[in-house]
Amino acid sequence: MNRNEMKIEFGSDPRNESFARVVVASFMTRTNPTLEEVADVKTAVSEAVTNSIIHGYGQKEGTIEIRAYIEERKLYIEITDYGCGIEDVEKAMEPMFTTGKDGRSGMGFSFMEAFMDELTVESEPGKGTTVKMAKKIGAGCAV
Repeated sequence: MNRNEMKIEFGSDPRNESFARVVVASFMTRTNPTLEEVADVKTAVSEAVTNSIIHGYGQKEGTIEIRAYIEERKLYIEITDYGCGIEDVEKAMEPMFTTGKDGRSGMGFSFMEAFMDELTVESEPGKGTTVKMAKKIGAGCAV
């Protein structure tokens, strides 16, 4: 089995969202993805990291971890925060659901589901949330 893996951690500063997208996009380049596949992954990572920053930590400082690995032609991504957690994951994953009062659309998880092949969310109130996503990468060069 051919597996490549990376892990980063960074502060919950909103400016780090773009950093996270670029890091994961750079990591996946060895699979020779299409531009559409890169855009899909960047969007999903952006949504997950933004959720961690805004909903996981709010105004508090915290750490966000991203672990990504490639097995065969599939990219796996785990994004973890140690923030407030999600009371009802099933409800949170419904389109248009939001706990924010700032006019946010409540579409983050819907976007992640649309752009990735797999999505699971594990959360415990008071302990944090891990978003796990996977995407099969098309017909590029072998990893």
